[in-house]
Amino acid sequence: MDAGTVGVFIREWFSKVADGFIRSAPLEVAWPVLLLITAAAALLTVPRPIWRWFGLFVTFVHELGHAFAALMTGQVVKGIELRFDHSGQMRSMGRSRFAAAWTGFWGYPVPAVVGAFLIWAAFNGWAGFALSSGALILLAALLFIRNAQGLVIALGCAGVSVLLVWFASPFAVSCITLGVGIALLAGAVRDWLNVLSVHTRRRRSLQSSDAFILYQRTGLPSAIWLTGFAAVIAASFTAALWWAWPAAG
Repeated sequence: MDAGTVGVFIREWFSKVADGFIRSAPLEVAWPVLLLITAAAALLTVPRPIWRWFGLFVTFVHELGHAFAALMTGQVVKGIELRFDHSGQMRSMGRSRFAAAWTGFWGYPVPAVVGAFLIWAAFNGWAGFALSSGALILLAALLFIRNAQGLVIALGCAGVSVLLVWFASPFAVSCITLGVGIALLAGAVRDWLNVLSVHTRRRRSLQSSDAFILYQRTGLPSAIWLTGFAAVIAASFTAALWWAWPAAG
């Protein structure tokens, strides 16, 4: 493929990305179809062999949540590391106590928040916007990856988003957006249960828990942070149900 062909591909892809920012028809599905999409989302998060792969995307969203929270408090994001065991780390510079707490909090709840937004987008005609903006964010995030495993994970996620922008029809984009939103909500619950088990049954791994790290930085007990994570995840679930219930006929 010569440079001219690559240039044409890039221009056409960005044209498709731009098209995604135009509102389309809201997704209208019958309950059986909604249940089918929900079942497909469950397949991404429940069976361990599939979760092994989809969970990497959830971890990526988790770490991006930390990164956006850091930027909101004026910090400089130094890098993101992702690993195949679903662990990750975001490094930033310039932390006050509040900034450290704010940044540390927005990890586990973010997949649920993003999931709820995707569900809203699917039912309100903004699935294309969600896909286009998500693809751009994932591509931009490649600049901050600082380890080889993370690069493989990030390239895989970004590559899938690029292909969806290029090939998926508007209806398929809406269904995929809805399915990924549901899967992110379920993934957030699964990760929260996992971190809860770290505090109750696998305390040797406490150093990997955001709740424990927040306790070390603020002095507030880990239970408060775990409850805060759960509250945001539950609120995201409630919002998603509120948006989905009247939209499915």
